[in-house]
Amino acid sequence: MASEGLAGALAAVLGGRGLSVHSCDSEPAGEPLAPVRLRKNVCYVVLAVFLNEQDEVLLIQEAKKECRGSWYLPAGRMEPGETIVEALQREVKEEAGLHCEPLTLLSVEERGPSWIRFVFLARATGGILKTSKEADAESLQAGWYPRTSLPTPLRAQDLLHLVELAAQYRQQARHPLTLPQELPCSLVCQRLVATFTSVQTVWVLVGTVGMPHLPVTACGFTPMEQRGGIKMAILRLLQECLTLHHLAVETRGLLGLQHLGKDHADGICLNVLVTVAFRNPAAVSTAPRPLPGTPSLNEP
Repeated sequence: MASEGLAGALAAVLGGRGLSVHSCDSEPAGEPLAPVRLRKNVCYVVLAVFLNEQDEVLLIQEAKKECRGSWYLPAGRMEPGETIVEALQREVKEEAGLHCEPLTLLSVEERGPSWIRFVFLARATGGILKTSKEADAESLQAGWYPRTSLPTPLRAQDLLHLVELAAQYRQQARHPLTLPQELPCSLVCQRLVATFTSVQTVWVLVGTVGMPHLPVTACGFTPMEQRGGIKMAILRLLQECLTLHHLAVETRGLLGLQHLGKDHADGICLNVLVTVAFRNPAAVSTAPRPLPGTPSLNEP
């Protein structure tokens, strides 16, 4: 039964679905884990990339004093009580005048667990494009511009990479459609699908306290973990159960995103694919030997 439950959990995460977070297998040392709260200890930002059939990009002209008159993609901070999708739809309506729906998550960007941005490819479903006559504190106007000839000045050059990422996805999707799963979480944490490949077998890291499960690691807010980014939480968990000085750890991508945003559940869980490999693949052909600790390496 335990193996069936683990296999089902692995299939759910690999399929982009979410799983409830009941506990964490790794937590930052010496730091009490308080629930995260928007506007208090975390900031989440949503951003939308729109591309129409004419290969034009939807941009808004900024109204904020520090960047007034420059151009950027529709984006803004999430408010307490919102889901990620609700925040995206609100920001696009306020800044561009359009109703929209997200098509897929393109990327998650972070500056440590206290600042995380969710970038979506989206499409317009209605509304009226905001003109200069409707200028307000949210934006001065919005418009569609050829992807190869954007207006200037741009608020920041990072939008060029995000637009290109969206164009590449439309041309050839490199991952399945991925949308946030509405599941409550009180922390910023990551559920790992950490794999090790030997000659004939793929091994998966499994937590063994209670029922076997995919391990979850909590992100800390200490200065060191802030500077190191959310990957620090991954390395911390792996360090607790593997001899990392013999291994190379690489984050391969995001399998899913979980967040609720209602009832004061502001935390998120990122389901992340991680590969663990020997630095010298020829040195050994069996799975790495775990150190004593909570997680262990098992076949699914």
